[in-house]
Amino acid sequence: MKLHPFFALLALLVLAACQPDAPSSGAADREPDQYDGDDILLRDHQVPHVVVKEAFLTPPTPEDNIDSPASWIQDGKRMLVASAKATDRLVVYDGDNGRRLRTVGGPGTGPGQLRRPNGVATIDDRYLFVVERDNRRVQMFSLPDFVPLLSFGQDGLQQPYGLWVRHRGQGYEVLVSDAYMAGEDAQGDDIVPPLDQLDRRFRRYEVVQAADGWSARAAGTFGDTSAAGAIRVPESLFGDEAHDRLLVAEEDVPTGTRLREYDLQGRYRGRDVGASQYRAQAEGIALLRCADGSGWWVGSDQFAARTVFHLFDRRSLAHAGSFAGEVTGLTDGIWLDERGDARFPQGVLYASHLDQAVAAFDWRDIAAALSLPECPR
Repeated sequence: MKLHPFFALLALLVLAACQPDAPSSGAADREPDQYDGDDILLRDHQVPHVVVKEAFLTPPTPEDNIDSPASWIQDGKRMLVASAKATDRLVVYDGDNGRRLRTVGGPGTGPGQLRRPNGVATIDDRYLFVVERDNRRVQMFSLPDFVPLLSFGQDGLQQPYGLWVRHRGQGYEVLVSDAYMAGEDAQGDDIVPPLDQLDRRFRRYEVVQAADGWSARAAGTFGDTSAAGAIRVPESLFGDEAHDRLLVAEEDVPTGTRLREYDLQGRYRGRDVGASQYRAQAEGIALLRCADGSGWWVGSDQFAARTVFHLFDRRSLAHAGSFAGEVTGLTDGIWLDERGDARFPQGVLYASHLDQAVAAFDWRDIAAALSLPECPR
């Protein structure tokens, strides 16, 4: 029987919507790391990988636009928080089963309020740092009560996205990526600044505590300006103090998406990571550290529908294998909690999923699937 053209078109649309690799609807507005290949599907690319089943997925909330997760231990229990870009808040989950517990924040510019939160990081199970793109700042909260303690960066940041936090003296050093652009072209796409203007891609802040509370001080900027080492579209970064190493994601697909190796002083070391592995877009970065100095870097390759996670040797940066979840896709931020508990004795990897949830992977399952050696803790 021949279908009327209208019904034939309708049938094709329904069929396309039912395909398992159909991409999600995407973010509410265009960002510098978005690319025209939002329909880049893993099934269309030859990327060797194994499949690891997710330990759980949090309840989907498409209205939130979930971006980046982080975790902490509270009274012996693992907790999970994720940034919700579209609703200007943070979502708190049970870190062992993904149950949604509550939300924090809401739109605004005051303490505890948020505008387009993106990168998040916890440290010492006591503090949470949140990058706010549209407030052009970083907020510091206490855990587990989420009391706002400090905001900083408003006088320098233009379009911040990611961060990495480490101990420094009696306080912390916070490195923040800044995706400032040079306007828009006729199509409304962001224009990457000239190379000589990319020397401020990352900003340092020193955060210290005094008798009257916390304070932050700007401590410089850095960014390579050579064609080989510059970061055109920045977001994720993560450091390894034991190896004086900072990995930063180059998300600019035309340039060649990958991870670039800097030292902790902010100097490009002339080496890139994953150039032969990344095919969609380099996004989240995390590190599992073993007691003997070994370990693995994990980076998300943001295919629509199903993300690929690439692993690299902590010492040599050699590729150690890749995996994908059964359903996890379009991943932005990731967070690796290497500490064990009853649910995840060897740690857990969290990854944002389709802008609406967080997926969890048991490290035991990852290690078994990729035949990784035991990691002494």
